[in-house]
Amino acid sequence: MYIIYSARVNKYYVGACTNLERRLYEHNIGHSTFTSTGIPWELKYTEQFDSLPDAKRREPEIKNRKSRKYIEQMIEKA
Repeated sequence: MYIIYSARVNKYYVGACTNLERRLYEHNIGHSTFTSTGIPWELKYTEQFDSLPDAKRREPEIKNRKSRKYIEQMIEKA
């Protein structure tokens, strides 16, 4: 599970993947329509899990809070 940040659009993005290096590259080449407007994206936070389904269960816990403050607190504590 990861959190990236775009200073260009001043937004965070929360996602999950099995290959973080490849996924960050995809975000920064515009592979995803949603994140293409925010290029460049910078990795701010990661959590590792034993499996992708475990990471995907954690992702909505963060997204459902809809709280920038919560995300920034997570990043500060890391």
